[in-house]
Amino acid sequence: MKIDFWHDRWQQDQTGFHQDEINPYLQSFWNNFNLARGSKVFVPLCGKSLDMLWLKQQGYQVVGNEVSPLAVEAFFRENSIEPEVKENPAFQCWSGKDIEILCGDFFDLTASDLAGISAVYDRASLIALPPAMRIQYAEHLYHIVPSEINILLVTLEYSQQQMDGPPFSVSHDELRELYQGKYSISQLASSDIIGQEPHFKSKGLNHLMENIYRLSDL
Repeated sequence: MKIDFWHDRWQQDQTGFHQDEINPYLQSFWNNFNLARGSKVFVPLCGKSLDMLWLKQQGYQVVGNEVSPLAVEAFFRENSIEPEVKENPAFQCWSGKDIEILCGDFFDLTASDLAGISAVYDRASLIALPPAMRIQYAEHLYHIVPSEINILLVTLEYSQQQMDGPPFSVSHDELRELYQGKYSISQLASSDIIGQEPHFKSKGLNHLMENIYRLSDL
């Protein structure tokens, strides 16, 4: 899966992955991290997620990463935030009201880009990637975020034979393989949401598990 795939999705307005409401699991479980106000939170592959606004409203600084400039521009425009835009060799940096989005390839991020990050919120990153890229993603994320970090991770699990991704199915076993030796993994919740997702049901899915995890430093 190449970057052009995501550029095309945004250009063609094929953004069914975007949620028009704040993710309820973010609201339910984020306080478990006991992060001090003012802490920095990283949101990879953030799109124009409203979850970033919620994190900002809780008193956190948000650093997002998104490959599509259309998504980044839409986030600031739709939320009436006047951005300051700066260029660096790898990213176009949009910032305003304690939210910064680094527009560019996730795999170009370095540890210096994410210095000072205290937590990661991943609702749509891991499940956006095919298997081989998930391995690369997990390795890269581990090496660019500081140690002693917490990650709130939302995954989907379903029969991949019934539907192609994205979003892709990520099993509990695969998650452990991806992050074993890197983080301690705790499952916080699991729910079959197929009844709330007629779009996926129409594609032939008979179940769609949404799993929520906390990953913490070993």
